[in-house]
Parts: sequence; C-alpha cells; structure tokens
Amino acid sequence: MRPAADKAEQVACVPYDVVSKDQLRSFVDENPLSFLRVTRPRYEFERGQRPSWGQIFEKAKTNLAWFRQEGILAADQDDAVYVYRLSNGDHSQTGVVACCSIDEYESGLIKKHENVKPDKVDERAGHILTLRAQTGLIFLAFRGTQTVSHLIAKTTAGQPIYDFDGVDGVRHTLWRVDGGEEFVKAFREVPSIYIADGHHRIEAARLARNELRGQTPSDTGNEDYNYVMAGMFPAEELRILPYNRAVRDLGGLSEEEFIDRLKTNFAEIGSEGRVPERHGDMCVYIRDGWRCFRVNSNLLHEADPIERLDVSILQTYVLGPILGIEDARTSERLTFVGGKKSVDEIERLVNTGEAAVGFSLYPPTMDDMLTVSDMGETMPPKSTWFEPKLKDGLLVHLI
Repeated sequence: MRPAADKAEQVACVPYDVVSKDQLRSFVDENPLSFLRVTRPRYEFERGQRPSWGQIFEKAKTNLAWFRQEGILAADQDDAVYVYRLSNGDHSQTGVVACCSIDEYESGLIKKHENVKPDKVDERAGHILTLRAQTGLIFLAFRGTQTVSHLIAKTTAGQPIYDFDGVDGVRHTLWRVDGGEEFVKAFREVPSIYIADGHHRIEAARLARNELRGQTPSDTGNEDYNYVMAGMFPAEELRILPYNRAVRDLGGLSEEEFIDRLKTNFAEIGSEGRVPERHGDMCVYIRDGWRCFRVNSNLLHEADPIERLDVSILQTYVLGPILGIEDARTSERLTFVGGKKSVDEIERLVNTGEAAVGFSLYPPTMDDMLTVSDMGETMPPKSTWFEPKLKDGLLVHLI
C-alpha cells in the first residue's frame, strides 16, 4: 500500500524512533497527513493523559483506516518491487525495496550487529499485530553485485512514481517494478544481507509472525506475515555517521581531575576542531571548550574488530574506569547523540548544564559492521548512525 502521487511528500515521515515527543506534536500539527499519525499516534491524546499501549495501537489502526478511506493510501493490485533512491548533494544511495523472509533472518542469512531491548520489540510487535501491517522499512545492506547494479540502473532510467525533496533536504525518488522476478533472481547471487538499521523492527516482525503462525494451523510459509518489508542497499554506497555520547556528570570528579585521568591513556593533541579525523582520536567538550585526544597506540587492538571500534575504546578506557558507567545500555547518566548535527547538540547539552561532558567520536566503517556481523557478534549499543533515513509511509506491507 502506498500514497497517491500528489500526497507522497506530505505522507512521508521520519522513522518513529528518531523523533522526540515535542517534535512529534509540532510535525503533525503542521502536517495532518504525516504518517506519524500511524507510527506514533501518542500525540493525539490530551496532554496529561496516560493511554495504554493497546489504546495507542487502536488509535494507529483507526488512523490507518482513515488514510485508506480518504484515498490517501491505496493498495497496489499486483506484485511489485520498488527501487528507492535517497540523495542530498554529495551523497546518493539507491536500493531495492521488497519483502524478505523472516525464516532467513532466523537462520542467519540476514545478519544483525546489535542487541535489542525486549520492551521496544514487544511494543512494535503489538503495533504490527493490531494494524495487521508493517509500517516502516527495515534498512538492510548487501555487498553489491553487477547484476543488481545493472537492474537498478535499468529501472532508474525510467519514470519514477515519486520524486520530491524532503524538509531535511534529502531527495526521495521511487520507481515501481512490476512483478520484480528479475530482482528476485538477481538476489540469489547475494550470500548474506546485513541489518544496518531496524533491529527492533525486524525482531518485532518475527514475534508477530510467531503469533500469527500459531493462529494458522494451515500455515504454508507463503503468508504475508512470514515476510518483512525492507530496503536493501549496496554497502559501498552507504556511510556511517558518528554516534556520539554525552554524560550528565563527572562522577564526583572536577573537570581538572577528569582531564588528568583521561591523560593516563590518551595524549592531548590540540583544541582545534570538533570532529576527529582518524580512528583512535576523540574530541571532548567541557565548559572551557573542545579538546582533542589520541589513544595510546599500545591500546589499539587491531586484531579484534570489536575492541578496536572507537565506541569500544571510549567505553573501555573512559566511561567505565573514569566515569563509572559500566553498562551503556542501562545507564541513565549517558545520552546518545547521533547524526550530522550531533556535535551541535553536544555543545547545547553541556552549555545548558544538561551534561557535564560530551564525546565526539570517529565512526565505524561499513567494513567494521560487516565483519562483526559475519562473526556472529554484536557491536556496542548505539555504534552506528545511518543518514539519510528511509522514510516511513511511502510503502506499507499489509498482512
């Protein structure tokens, strides 16, 4: 199911989990056709109300039905795959949108690199089961092949069904490929696909599949619930941006004591710049400004693809031993700040007193992510931030 061509720009919205409560209300007030009304309908309840998840899901279901009744969304009558391009100035990535087998996710052909939080998975599974729809794309990466590349080029030479510039400056272009058998055949050459973003969504789709399969004694494996909607992009076209950190307090240390302890394992290399230029460097923001540091070379574990990550170095030598944050997943003192504007947000957090220190890190590479996934291991939490973000609402998989 997808929007009418003249409504696609209004319907398309950011993923449900990258918008704050305050942003949510303002986005939808400004644009009543935003698909956030389906993915995050919490704003429609009065301020101060505490609706249950069941009530929120029912509101989402009602809103999805409204989008259909008004002709804003309509279901395609025939099978298709789609080609989706996102571009903004110096960057462009073009992938294939189709439904992927949840069985192949379970068997490890679709590989992950992050752990998930059960409560977030349960919440999204409830959303899928109530709406009988998957409302957002899983973002997958694969090592590109000439065959897939040729088919994408052939498709993008034709007329798109959508082509618009989002409010974030990203151009979104979508082509429809009737049938899509050539793409299905081409992906048989791809040995593995990797989750770039959407670990909670795909795990939620698996839980929903299990629930619906249990209700279907005659399950054949071909039912809609056995598949999950995903955008699959060549890894060589993707870029990972920093996923930075800010910490609320210094754990009882003064700023001078904190810097002194930092220098045990790091050499200060200057106060110019906010973004590190190489692996092993980090920029630290405290009230007196930015200071840049380089980890001592003897601490770089080049042979271990997880320990060598800059987020791992920060955790092992700074957050744990100096600031007392042993578990980044559960600490309420730690804030994760991702994306292009993350250094601006770090400065804001420290300048307003919401944080005492911020860390600007060098991002992992795509090779880092693929290597860890191939090992069957997981990266530290919030290691990867992908931009541009795939839009929700352009394609909906009905169950």
